[in-house]
Amino acid sequence: MSMKNIEDIFVILLARLNSERIPKKMIKPFAGTTLIDIAISKILSSQIVSKENIFLFVHERELLDIGRKQGINILQRSKNSANAESDVKEIHEWRNKLNYKYVIYFNACVPFLRIETIDDFILHYINSPHFGLFGVVKNRNYIWDKSGNPLTAPPKDKQTPNTKNAPIYFEAAHCLYASKIEWLDQGVWLGSFTKPDDPELYIVEQSEVFDIDYPWQFEMAESLYARQNK
Repeated sequence: MSMKNIEDIFVILLARLNSERIPKKMIKPFAGTTLIDIAISKILSSQIVSKENIFLFVHERELLDIGRKQGINILQRSKNSANAESDVKEIHEWRNKLNYKYVIYFNACVPFLRIETIDDFILHYINSPHFGLFGVVKNRNYIWDKSGNPLTAPPKDKQTPNTKNAPIYFEAAHCLYASKIEWLDQGVWLGSFTKPDDPELYIVEQSEVFDIDYPWQFEMAESLYARQNK
């Protein structure tokens, strides 16, 4: 028996054009298309969530026009929300406009994220007893804090710093997120991050989560994407 009703969940795609590192990144030509077009087409092909439960949350006219052309449900985003950086309530101002209990959000800047992974994430969330679910990648390496103190160390019987001996850890994949909507009014997104399973972690393959933040990443991702989609 499912822990959550699929009809209580909606998927939202947030986008804006005020990227400082890559101006108008979402609509910049990318291998014959755009990042926002890729993201919308992908989520609308979901086999789990219906089109009626999928929304695009944008402010700028160019993004609104693309959303209308693609036929996705649109929520008008305010200028303040489109420019907010960290205020949970400001960024997620849509929370009082829709009658759902849970939200799933995926990042449009990861063009290699497969719809199969998104659908599996949704299914996992439906069947999970937890209200927060956070996409992560599994890694194994040696890392230090800003003061140079080791956060991971090799086992005492294997002091050679070979990554095969390094501890396993998880890092944010910056691709998939799920949360309880009523938490947003409390300024909470995903969970407290103070104990296990708060939020619950969902492992995503590293090959799917190449997150485009800088011009060199855009160029590299575009080249790879073009080769994969010949």
